[in-house]
Amino acid sequence: MVRPYLAYTFTISPLEPTREILVAELAQLGFESFEETATGLLAYIPEDEAPENISELYVVQQAENSIRYTTETIAPKNWNAQWEADFKPVHVGDRCVIRAPFHPEPSCDYDVVIQPKMSFGTGHHETTELMVQLLLDMDCSGKKVLDMGTGTGVLAILAEKMGAASVAAFDIDSWSYENSKENCTLNHCSKVEVHLGDINAVTATDFDIIIANINRNVLLQQLPDYAKHLSPSGVLLLSGFYLNDLQVLKEKATFNGLNWEHHIVKNDWTAAIFRA
Repeated sequence: MVRPYLAYTFTISPLEPTREILVAELAQLGFESFEETATGLLAYIPEDEAPENISELYVVQQAENSIRYTTETIAPKNWNAQWEADFKPVHVGDRCVIRAPFHPEPSCDYDVVIQPKMSFGTGHHETTELMVQLLLDMDCSGKKVLDMGTGTGVLAILAEKMGAASVAAFDIDSWSYENSKENCTLNHCSKVEVHLGDINAVTATDFDIIIANINRNVLLQQLPDYAKHLSPSGVLLLSGFYLNDLQVLKEKATFNGLNWEHHIVKNDWTAAIFRA
């Protein structure tokens, strides 16, 4: 039997990091998928599992946040069939394809198979594609890699396929944690270890490459930690921000002993490389 769903449309201010915190709290309540919008968030949950009172969430109760929402019943449908119809393979140049298990195997250097479910990182978003582009231009052979905000695990998986000796992948969202592990299994990964937690859960140091595709505010907050966890010749790849945010990230990176190397842009979304 196909279950009816409720769609919650959230209008949020300030947008970040409020939206990120809201997603984490809603995931704990059983919400199964999210879509970012220009003004906030769409969140979906089976109608019979809908929470009684969203206003009790910690993020909603904070005085500095304005969070309003409406709900709408979604007619029952076969969501898996809908997802399969909508999800198309992502081609990053001619070297990497990000696809679902039901897509035919492509002819390319790196074939990344994911079952994205509700996790961020299908490759369709500009930031994921930009990070893949940067990673493809790097030598990952024998490198020790840290992937923060791993989402579906797509970047961690690609790093292993490119020859990384070890990859530590972290996410604060329990669904992403489970999804990343599932996707590592799909790709027969043996070098990726997935962890539930933020930068404070990272105990290892001297990473050759650190990948962080999150958002401007979290990147600014965690940049000092990334610098501490990098090896003396390490490389930091950042995305999840707009071009006009690049300067403040450069300044924070410089203050923490990191040098901006270059950046790439798509639809104003930006990814940048910094070196220790």
